[in-house]
Formats: sequence, structure tokens, C-alpha cells
Amino acid sequence: MTIALDGKTICSTTQMASYGNPLHIISAQLSELGITLAQKTVDGKSNEIPAVQNLLEELNIKGTIVVADALNCQKETAGIIVDGGGDYLLCVKDNHPTLKQDIEDYIQDSKLQATMEKFSKTEKNRGRIETRTAFVTTDIEWLEQRKDWKNLCCIGAIHTEFETKKGRSSEWHYYISSCPLTPEQLLHHARMEWAVETMHWLLDVHFEEDWCRIEDRNIQQSLNMFRKFALNLIKLYKSETGSKKALSKIMFDCLLDSSNIIRILHHYFSFKES
Repeated sequence: MTIALDGKTICSTTQMASYGNPLHIISAQLSELGITLAQKTVDGKSNEIPAVQNLLEELNIKGTIVVADALNCQKETAGIIVDGGGDYLLCVKDNHPTLKQDIEDYIQDSKLQATMEKFSKTEKNRGRIETRTAFVTTDIEWLEQRKDWKNLCCIGAIHTEFETKKGRSSEWHYYISSCPLTPEQLLHHARMEWAVETMHWLLDVHFEEDWCRIEDRNIQQSLNMFRKFALNLIKLYKSETGSKKALSKIMFDCLLDSSNIIRILHHYFSFKES
């Protein structure tokens, strides 16, 4: 299982005098199920790193892969994950320029790249063709920084190519992990990081969270939890029933007929009992 962590600022609070700093909420999501496990509120994105570390210490992450964006690619965070019995997969960007450059130089060397495990996957969606190619290796004895990252044993990259009517584009992302991943696993777990960002998008699209003008901080936090709980219920219902309906359609059906809410709750409590 993958636990993805990411933060979201409730944009309406950036312009409200009652908030000294914008309300920023960190979420931990069990990505394969699309279920939010826990959250922590901080004053502004600048406090996200220690909040993520505190949240990880409070969660049972044993046996999971923890994924996070480049902001949370931190040595202390990696250590907390390993100490908690989990493994990390962290995206490396310019906040660790030397590490990123070393990994990039290795992977962009055609001879070295040919020695790496490789796997590609192509998907078509709404007129866009997206091909993601993953490269991984556990041959990292040459990497000086490996001793600074607890249990670091694998590096990898994902090259994403986009093809639309407007043309082609591509991008590279580089990763470090404490788990000897296959390229298929790298593609899967890296994709799971996007799941928590999708959840944040759903909060804005279906609940218009960024337009919420409530000035009381506790109520804002409570509403954020209720919205996530509602999404958890609906996603669990879709998973258990195999429903092909969009989340918005299920929510609209509940609005028109309250018996649909009872049906969704029934699946939730049946799942808990099992």
C-alpha cells in the first residue's frame, strides 16, 4: 500500500483578516483506496515540513511505501519513515541540487541508462496520449550522498511524453527510495502521489472549498474533515459496488434521494465489520 502526503492551502483564508496566516492542511492518504487517513493543520505552507514529520510519527506506516513531493524530500523525513517500519519514495528536485544532478547525470548517460531496468506504459485520455517510462537501479555505490539518506538503496527516473493536437512535450522526474523497486513499482507508487493531489482538486470542484468564507478556524478545519470523509464514503462505495457512476453523479443522487445516503453508509459499516 502507498501512503501519499501533501498539503493544501484553503485559498479564501489568504485574504481574511481573522487568519494571521493562510490555513494550510496536510493530508495523509491511503492512495490505492483513495481514503484520507489523517490530517494536520499548520499556519502556511512554510511549516509543512515539520508538520509532515509529526504526522508520520503519529501514523502506523509499517509495511507501506510513503510518497511525497520534492518539498518533503528531507533526510530527517526519510529517517522517520524508515524508523516507523515503512519505505520512502521521494521526488528529488532543486532543493537538493547536487543529489539531483548526480542522479540526472547517471540516468542521462546512454551507456549507464542501458544497464538500468526499464518499463513503459502508454495511456490515452481525452485526445492526449501519455507515455511514461520508468528507469531504476540499485547500483548506487558511486553515489556519495547515499550515506546521508537512511537505507537509500535505489534511484530512478520517470520520463513522461505527452502528445496532443498542439504537439509533443516531455519531462523528467528523479527519485530516491529505501526499497529496491522494479520500474513497474516505481510507476505505480509515483502515480499514487498524484492521488492526494486529485483529492485536493475534488475538494475544490465538488465542494468549492477555496471559496469557503467562514472565518472561524475550527469550523474551517471541521468542514475540511467532513468533506474528506464524504469523499472516503463515496470512493469506498464505488469500490465495493463496482459502480461506474462519477463521484459527482453519486453525490447528486444523494441530494435528490436521501435513501442513497443510507445505502452508502451501509457499505461503509459493512466494510468496517469485515
